[in-house]
Amino acid sequence: MTYANRTNHLKAEGAYAVLAKAQALEADGREIIHFEIGQPDFDTFPNIGLAGIQAISNGKTRYTPPAGTPAFRRAIAMDASKRRGIEISPEQVVVGPGGKPHIFFPTLALVNPGDEVIYPNPGFPTYEAMIGVAGGKPVPVPLVEENNFSFDLDIFDKLINEKTKLIIINSPSNPTGGIIPKVDLEHIAAAAKKYDYWVLSDEIYARIVYDGIGDAPSIYALPGMAERTIIMDGFSKTYAMTGWRLGYGIMPKELARRVGLLLTHSVGSTAEFTQDAGIEALTGDQAQITSVIAEYEKRRNIIVDGLNSLPGITCQKPQGAFYVFPNIRGLGKSSDKVANWILEEAGIALLPGTSFGEYGEGYLRLSYANSIENIERAIEKMSKILK
Repeated sequence: MTYANRTNHLKAEGAYAVLAKAQALEADGREIIHFEIGQPDFDTFPNIGLAGIQAISNGKTRYTPPAGTPAFRRAIAMDASKRRGIEISPEQVVVGPGGKPHIFFPTLALVNPGDEVIYPNPGFPTYEAMIGVAGGKPVPVPLVEENNFSFDLDIFDKLINEKTKLIIINSPSNPTGGIIPKVDLEHIAAAAKKYDYWVLSDEIYARIVYDGIGDAPSIYALPGMAERTIIMDGFSKTYAMTGWRLGYGIMPKELARRVGLLLTHSVGSTAEFTQDAGIEALTGDQAQITSVIAEYEKRRNIIVDGLNSLPGITCQKPQGAFYVFPNIRGLGKSSDKVANWILEEAGIALLPGTSFGEYGEGYLRLSYANSIENIERAIEKMSKILK
């Protein structure tokens, strides 16, 4: 028996491998504090859950149009237009079960075998995976701590060329929490127009920002970029809806039509009751988001201060998302060894930076979507083994 080559490069996400090891230790009676999985520890907001329940009660459990219900697409277009300061029509919106279809399907619709795709490293592992499935050539650009984990633009300028078809950006970033400043977005946008390439902007954490920044700036809103940009967004992070599997893409109409066809012939459609819940999320009370972000900001400050108090570790304060990406080079060990050591000796599950690519070496990723009590206990446990 033989298999197609397009899956040969695929591997599991590091977070799930660490979770499995942590759960095995728990099964042996060990107490483990979990910082490896990137999902909110809050429940879905009550008004959103009730909207989904009501939709099921009203019989909204049948097929829907592959690109999403008209009402949901209108709600997304209105919300995105308001928050990004640019006019977006419902025809530009494509709904799917989660955010990943809006990474995979635009890539499949745009990238031919041999096309080069620039992507952030360290970055979300699905970026490199999808490039390979599409037959493209992955071209990583380092995110550098000295630039608040934005692109190393000098390397970016050397890598971009006539073979570049797509660039992927993620702001705020998983795993670093860094936000790409507007001046860097303008640099990337100028190159996009010069070389006529597309941009896929992963903005799933755009509303989870701190220090009074407001929404993270979007490259989509820069002059001349709406015609060549795909926004990927969704409900998992902002609204604590990871299990609802609800996301969307915003893109030019012709690309939306092609992505809609890929949805038609793959997942078919997205559950209507989840889309009704999404409408409530966008149009209902937003005060809950403000409250949750304020809580994340408190946690961020505590975990950053705690990590910076540990020998051999320094930690930049992230501007968004709910991750810290501490520098552990002072410990003199690889990221994998440090992550395993901390799990086995301190009972703290976290990820090596290399789970997000080669340029993540020398770092760890911790999700602070966890209680302040657990954060403080984790810092205390790490302190004991690092002395």
